[in-house]
This record gives sequence, C-alpha cells and structure tokens, in this order.
Amino acid sequence: MSAELVLWEKRDNFAVITLNRPPMNPLNSEAFQQLGEILSGIESDPTLKAVIFNASGGKAFCTGIDIAEIKDFSSLQMYEFCLQSRSSLNKIENLNKPTIAVISGLALGGGCELALTCDFRLAGENARFGQPEINLGIIPGGGGSQRLPRLIGLARAKEMLLLGDMIDAGTALEYGLVNEVFPEAELMAEAEKLAQKLASKAPVAMQVLKKTINMGQNLDLPSATQFEIESFMLSFNTEDRREGIDALLEKRRPDFKGR
Repeated sequence: MSAELVLWEKRDNFAVITLNRPPMNPLNSEAFQQLGEILSGIESDPTLKAVIFNASGGKAFCTGIDIAEIKDFSSLQMYEFCLQSRSSLNKIENLNKPTIAVISGLALGGGCELALTCDFRLAGENARFGQPEINLGIIPGGGGSQRLPRLIGLARAKEMLLLGDMIDAGTALEYGLVNEVFPEAELMAEAEKLAQKLASKAPVAMQVLKKTINMGQNLDLPSATQFEIESFMLSFNTEDRREGIDALLEKRRPDFKGR
C-alpha cells in the first residue's frame, strides 16, 4: 500500500485506531481496506479488550467519503465501493470488543456513519455532526439512514437527514447522538479512562452482551428475550462467571481471564 491512511497502536490492554488523512480525514477505498485489515487483527488479539477510534489533525474526525475518488465512478464501481465500506463499518459495529469514537471537529457523512457504528461516542466541545448527502443530490450509503433513526429517533433523524444541516456537540448530546461532551484538552484522556474501565470487564460476557444487544434490535420482543436467555447461558457457563461471583462474595476485585 502506498501510505498508512489508518494507523493503530496498542496502549496497555486497548487499541487506538487513528484515521490519518489530515486535515479532513476523508475515507477512500484504500482507507477502508486498511481499516478492515486492522480490525481483523485486533479482533483476533485476546490481549486487546477495547478500541478507541481517533483522527489526525484536530480539525475533523472525518468529513466522509473521498469525493475526489468517487466523482467519476460508474454505478458498478460505486456499488462495489459501498459494499466495501459496509464491510468495514459492519466490522466495527460487530467487533467482539467495545468501541469508542473520539470526535473532535467535523464528523460528516461517512464520518458520522463511522461514529454511529461505535458503542460509545465522546465529543469535544468543537465537534459538529451532519449527514449532508441530500445537499449533493444523493443519500447516505454507509448506514446513516438506518442507524441514525435507531439511535436518536425518527423525528430527529429526519431533521438531520432531510435538511442536511450540521448540529453542534451540545445538540448532539441532547439528541442522544453522543454519550458525553468534554473540553478538547480532556477528550482523549476521558476516552482512555473509559477504555480501561471497559477492559476490566469479563471479555466473554462483554462479547456476548454486545452481540445480544445488537441482534436484539432487529427482533420482536419475545424473540429478543428468548435470544437473551440463550446468550445468558453462554456467559453463565464460563470460568469468568465463577470468578465474578467468588470475587463478590469475597469482597475483592475480580480477575477475569476471558474463559
């Protein structure tokens, strides 16, 4: 590959993935390919218990897909691009570890869609969010029209999607689009604190719980609660469950092994 468009590093027991096309960090085919490869490696590494998504430059988390790359695409090329991007974004959503998006500056289009696939979204005070595709005569192609209504409700999602306007960090917090808003200087430290807290949980239970929550969103309530029981039994039949209960009874901190 010609350049490292997506960087990653291990910090203690969690990973930090950084979009590396400053200042706007747009996503092109190569970036999605690199992202998918990095995620596959992280998924198979049992020493990594959480993942933070970050971006270079400070001006933008990500302003979406690289318009310069796709402007002359044929319909077939664009369809293949959408399938590639969906594959990488689905990997984030279904990763067997909790994920945190650290959003500083602009998160527009595909950048907002990437953030939507994460389990937690922490925003800096200067963060701005939007799905401006309607202003280009197109619609979202990375899950924005589907994940956004599920997260913030149909009415607010239609405001963002049909008007194509940006919202600030405070409004995003009000809508439930982000979990917390922090001063820029504190943002990464807060994300690392959250990653450490998540990493301290039982890995198998974390993986099973994340899958149960995600799968349950697409099921009716009776089916979802039955799926929950079956998933609960998976977590119950682990060494970590025994350790967790023993630690509670012995009034000590549990030492989970991921078994």
